[in-house]
Amino acid sequence: MMEENLTYEKAFAELRTISAEIENETISVDELAAKVKRASELIEFCQAKLKSTEAEVVKIISSMENPKE
Repeated sequence: MMEENLTYEKAFAELRTISAEIENETISVDELAAKVKRASELIEFCQAKLKSTEAEVVKIISSMENPKE
């Protein structure tokens, strides 16, 4: 479950950290599964955030192009 105050920027930064740890092989085998699971949760969160933001922007642009009279 994601934290309530998690932002796209925080999630992306954490993903970059996890990625760097994996690339640099600084994660122990014992931690690897947990880090990969967390990364998948963060990716899912970021994708959902991008989709909801896109939908909101489309809605705003649509209302600007077709103002209610």
